[in-house]
Amino acid sequence: MGSFHLSQRQNPRFYRSKGSAVAVKREVLEVPKIPRATLKEAQAALLEYLHWTRSIPFMDAENMSKNSPHFLRNLLEKVNIVKDVRSSMARFLRYHPINEFEPFFESLGLKPWEYTPLLPRNLMFLSDDSLFFENYRVLCQFGIERNKIGRIYKKAIQVFQLESGALPLKLQAYQELGLSHSFMVKIIVCSPCVLIGDVDMKFIKVLEILRSMGFDHAWIQEHLADQDSYNWGLILRVLNIFSEMFCSNELVRLISQHPGLLFEGSGYATFSLIGFLLKFGHPIDQISSMFLQFPKIQVQQFVSNLIKCFVFFHEIEMEVDEIAKLVCSYTVLLGSCRLKKTNSLLSNLNVGKKRLCKYIQENPQELSKWVIGLRIVPLPDSGEDIESKRLKMKFLLDLGYGENPNMMNKAFKVFRGRGGELQERFDSIVNAGLDKADVSEMVTVSPQILNQSKTVIQSKIDILVNELGYPLSSLISFPSFLSYTTQRVRLRMAMYNWLKDHKKAEPDLALSTIVACSDKIFLNQYVNHHPSGPRVWQDLKAELSMDK
Repeated sequence: MGSFHLSQRQNPRFYRSKGSAVAVKREVLEVPKIPRATLKEAQAALLEYLHWTRSIPFMDAENMSKNSPHFLRNLLEKVNIVKDVRSSMARFLRYHPINEFEPFFESLGLKPWEYTPLLPRNLMFLSDDSLFFENYRVLCQFGIERNKIGRIYKKAIQVFQLESGALPLKLQAYQELGLSHSFMVKIIVCSPCVLIGDVDMKFIKVLEILRSMGFDHAWIQEHLADQDSYNWGLILRVLNIFSEMFCSNELVRLISQHPGLLFEGSGYATFSLIGFLLKFGHPIDQISSMFLQFPKIQVQQFVSNLIKCFVFFHEIEMEVDEIAKLVCSYTVLLGSCRLKKTNSLLSNLNVGKKRLCKYIQENPQELSKWVIGLRIVPLPDSGEDIESKRLKMKFLLDLGYGENPNMMNKAFKVFRGRGGELQERFDSIVNAGLDKADVSEMVTVSPQILNQSKTVIQSKIDILVNELGYPLSSLISFPSFLSYTTQRVRLRMAMYNWLKDHKKAEPDLALSTIVACSDKIFLNQYVNHHPSGPRVWQDLKAELSMDK
């Protein structure tokens, strides 16, 4: 794959070796400037070599020498300058033939990290692939700029593998259909796949439909981007669907205002949007109405915003039917809002998930105020919030936090949840059979155990007592047991029991010793003590993951 663009290599060889592999970072690196005089001499030396020694046509050799800065820079780094750059480089090239495809591809507009994977195998001279060079010459003669031919090669390498004489006939066939020369140049650059196989009838059909609606080739040319590729079959499907959804006047107005519905990603984003809305039960007539109100925004950005809103609703635990109502009733609003992240909104709005869901359902237009770039104003306290704070304060006072104001402030931040919920979670532990004073001490030592629902706490107590066989009193000495996931506890205990059965673990290890240590410590101190331990550990982990 050549070696000039990797200046880090030691003792590089300036030819392609079979099976060589080059890892090129896909980063945009600025080429350090070469002194003007040095650059001119180096370009002249490379031009002489390519044209006079390698017999490459002068125009192509000149283009290669003047438009391959990465290649030239790295070549200069390998040349030992004795008297002057030109003669030193000429001497170097005399004994170190180069991979000509590298400066050639770079002169066609490709960066090293783009063309490296495309370099022909087992070839280093352009003359070794006469078919490739012939098709390149046809494109040049047709009027395509050399620095854009690289994009064509990257998008559709098959164009350069066409049999001798085939490419001119394909170009002629399109021109005979009435397509202008300038229009075809644009199409070939951004959609070279039309030159593969027979005349692309889907492409022709798209042109016919758009022409019948009043959109000429100049309009189409204006809305095509050189750096993009186009799937004309997909664009045709979008046009067919739109033809069923809108009357002719509506469709013309829609496409003239939002050409991206057709051309962005070849209409893939439009398909994604329609499919997304249909899954939420959005009727076709409402989807049509939404498109007619479509905002001045890229289609892909609209879809991205809509999906992020859906994810946000899911993360604040909004009911599925309520999400569907919002998506169907406020599609344009959601697609226009680039929301901030969920955690940021919850923090800045100073609100819980439950209240936020209700607030959004009652005031969906407020979403437009929570977008990136705007300052978030906290929601005012509701009557429920005031009551919740009162109950939370009472709960913390009952635990003994009232004696120290600083401790009270810290406790307010540590204990998450509404006042009534905290008391309910606390009571669920007491009702399991523990003394209230013991539970108060447990919560003081490990306050995080109350930051989970009552149901989760009860399920973990059930696992401890009925599944693992430990007495409920074990929680008094190890209250943080309730903080660990059930999967972690089951995995550790299953592994410990296996090791105990194989005499590789003490039979009376404390529950905290088994569960609390990190995976690394548990593996080193227990699992690895048996030759089969690591395998059993992985098997148990896989089994529990499947059960989950």
